[in-house]
Amino acid sequence: MAQVWEGQLCWVPETRLAIVVSRYHEHITRRLLDGAVGTLKQAGVPEQWIDIAWVPGSWELPAAAAALAFSHRYAAVLCLGAVIRGETTHDQYINMQVSSSLGQIAWQARVPVLFGVLTCQSLEQALQRAGGTAGNKGSECAEAALRMVDLFAQWRQAGILAPRSPQP
Repeated sequence: MAQVWEGQLCWVPETRLAIVVSRYHEHITRRLLDGAVGTLKQAGVPEQWIDIAWVPGSWELPAAAAALAFSHRYAAVLCLGAVIRGETTHDQYINMQVSSSLGQIAWQARVPVLFGVLTCQSLEQALQRAGGTAGNKGSECAEAALRMVDLFAQWRQAGILAPRSPQP
């Protein structure tokens, strides 16, 4: 039988997590942040192991995520933002570049970089995804981060990934 790998919804002790949050649409992103932090705490992550960085907007998420991911201090970097369609196609350019850049950072740094950026057609859609009837995508992002950190820890233990350097 082939080996099956699956990350669990738990905190891997001694692992720092970073959350990068966009200030643009802060009334939305703060809800995403609250959902993410609440989920991490519920899984047993002590608050002192969670670092939060605020950036001006979603466009700036990749620059901050890259700095944190390539520092190798963090087991995962969660990126939270909200891009809401306006009267022009500006949102499409932001969404494409941010999603592409975050994926590239994760691949190059070999650190889970989670995409918790809402890409909505309206403010109402964003509110529904930030704790409304569609759940809290910040919380979902935190769950995915915990599972990925645990999966990477399993792979390190099995010798598939190089060991993490000690956390400062």
